[in-house]
Amino acid sequence: MTGFLALGHWHRGWYDTRATAGEFVRPDAKFRKRPAPGALRAEPGRYHLYVSLACPWAHRTLIMRTLKGLEDALPVSIVEPVMDEEGWAFSAALPDRANGFAHLHQAYTAARPEYSGRVSVPVLWDARAGTIVNNESADIVRILDEDGEYYPAALRSRIDAMNAYVYENINNGVYRCGFASDQQAYERAFDRLFNALDHLEAVLSRSRFLVGDRATEADWRLFTTLVRFDAVYHVHFKCNRNRLADFANLHAYALDLYRHPGVAATVDMDHIKRHYYMSHPHLNPSRIVPRGPALDFTGRQQ
Repeated sequence: MTGFLALGHWHRGWYDTRATAGEFVRPDAKFRKRPAPGALRAEPGRYHLYVSLACPWAHRTLIMRTLKGLEDALPVSIVEPVMDEEGWAFSAALPDRANGFAHLHQAYTAARPEYSGRVSVPVLWDARAGTIVNNESADIVRILDEDGEYYPAALRSRIDAMNAYVYENINNGVYRCGFASDQQAYERAFDRLFNALDHLEAVLSRSRFLVGDRATEADWRLFTTLVRFDAVYHVHFKCNRNRLADFANLHAYALDLYRHPGVAATVDMDHIKRHYYMSHPHLNPSRIVPRGPALDFTGRQQ
């Protein structure tokens, strides 16, 4: 289920694609502030990260939190994978450890009582100020990578260009396929997606990583889409020209990133599959979750 806030009140409703000729357009994040330099480590526990283990945008922030060793400094609350009638929800098993809210939209209205817009993850919350600092995953990744280890100055222009290409054609491209409400819009998104995957397959035939000789934020931003591709996007979003497993270089690259210390623990395929197949009833009215495919990111895949 999905919905939105209008002047602080929750409404159920899907994305309206009538004005965009059936094409899905992702709304911009509305909280874009940053903590003071060094604040996350200087004040452990002040900031809190709200995430879904199913969401690729939230996943990239969890990966960066792990890579930077911020687990103790930055506690996390995880929403239930299946949205209810009020969107992202907490439960007794998965409670809101910062505020005790029942639904994530309460954090949005606590920060801005007359907030209007979608309620998305991730959210970086300031517990001392009682407000949302940032809900843009790209910003939060760089907030966590404060010293720029994964965004080195010498590579920034190349990383920015790669990020833009991957976002437009792949990260958001799978959603443009899956959420399209017009055949031509879907086919345009489909062609862009697989043209981009073909291009990166060629890039990775010459290089282990997308930019430079080590993993950068560009690789982690792509990884969270790739790890979901065969289990979800191939079927549920009709991205079915090829599986990830059919791309020799992209597949090997995804396995390489998965084996990076700490990354495997951030991948929860149960949450991923249950969220997508059970939270989009207009795409999957039965809400049946496929048992397959057989995936093993440690190195074997069928």
